[in-house]
Amino acid sequence: MFHQESSQQAPRQNVAFTVAKFGGTSVADYQAMLRCAQIIKNDSSTRLVVVSASAGVTNYLVRLSQENISVVEQTDIITNIRAIQLNITQHLSNNVEQALNAEIDTLLDELSIHALKQSQQYSVKQGDTILSFGEQLSSRIFAQVLQSVDVNGAYFNVQQVMKTNSLYGKAVVDIEQLSVACRELLAPKLSQQILVTQGFIGQDGLGETTTLGRGGSDYSAALLAEALNASNLAIWTDVVGIFTTDPRITEQARAIKEISFGEAAEMATFGAKILHPATLIPAMRHNIPVFVGSSKEPEKGGTQIKQSVASNPTYRSIALRREQTLVTVKSPEMLHASGFLAKVFGILAKHELSVDLITTSEISVALTFDNPSGSTQALLTSIVLQELEQFCDVSVEGGLSLVAVIGNGLDSAKGIGQSIFQTINDTNIRLICHGASANNLCFLVAEQDANNVVEKLHRELFV
Repeated sequence: MFHQESSQQAPRQNVAFTVAKFGGTSVADYQAMLRCAQIIKNDSSTRLVVVSASAGVTNYLVRLSQENISVVEQTDIITNIRAIQLNITQHLSNNVEQALNAEIDTLLDELSIHALKQSQQYSVKQGDTILSFGEQLSSRIFAQVLQSVDVNGAYFNVQQVMKTNSLYGKAVVDIEQLSVACRELLAPKLSQQILVTQGFIGQDGLGETTTLGRGGSDYSAALLAEALNASNLAIWTDVVGIFTTDPRITEQARAIKEISFGEAAEMATFGAKILHPATLIPAMRHNIPVFVGSSKEPEKGGTQIKQSVASNPTYRSIALRREQTLVTVKSPEMLHASGFLAKVFGILAKHELSVDLITTSEISVALTFDNPSGSTQALLTSIVLQELEQFCDVSVEGGLSLVAVIGNGLDSAKGIGQSIFQTINDTNIRLICHGASANNLCFLVAEQDANNVVEKLHRELFV
């Protein structure tokens, strides 16, 4: 049914085929898993299910993956993880519960061994192994929950197909290996069963467990959808689609019914946490529509993300990304000289620092960095600053937030700047970036002003 002839990508199948991904809150407890099982039962096109760890488990695993954790704390954490999972299995039939609990205990025994080793001799590789247990547990349990509602669900170990390099913590997937492995090992099973597998984790060429980093579960699902030539990718979470802005900032925020890939990518890049930017890359490459909806309220629909949409408004949404760092490098030597920017970016590249936005003047350059740790020093070490200061003056500012107005034709529509900046004329704007993209206009404001700025703009632009 899903056989591929080409060594690259198979032709799109005539039969609609959906890859569904459920986040941590969607598989948090038995009732949540049961809702997800009903969603799958009601949609016969779903053939592959990708799950995150049950809500709360990943936080415990992150703690276990750190160094110098006492044996007492390790035991408490594993006891808590076991309680989360057994609170789900207790609702299944006795035979299933007993067999599943035995599997859980075996996995947790393995986890205990890894946690003890990690506390004695820390390694990033061991940390990835520890972090993988959440998805291993939830996927086994959810396969049984599917069976309990008469859906032919089965567990599948994603590490058989999700091959990566050995960059532990943020491993890079080998797309060609994934495609071949999916064709040989995964696709033939999908005509017979609905398979439940793990997001976020993979395996390197040495057989070691790897993780794909932040947003890895959604990205895993998108990669699998691409490799299997799926017709659709459904991301089930705890909110009813993508909103015009964060509903926690203003009650005026409203759900968006459909949005283009370009707009969604800008929103994800500039702070809309419902999607990680990497998620859309495989979908865009293969033109796979993406649905985002709430597993708690599936009847309310959600947001469709497609290559082209019927409506292309000037203003689509306002995204907010906190904890930004602004670095200004200044040197008179920059005036009428070549090579200055090359030096700056050479140093940043050497230290694997990625620049978000950039503006220039005659003798200075302002650069922004996303700094989720909240610590400027964690991002820009003294070594980086010293290397920059060898040929220019450097100033570093924290406590900033990035506001991004997302829409269409923003680089050519008249009155854009006036509409936006008149609305917030009592706020100090630290940096403006406009013109590089038709889909966004970005600027920095002080963290304490961010919510007020977003609320004012939403009221003005989305009347």
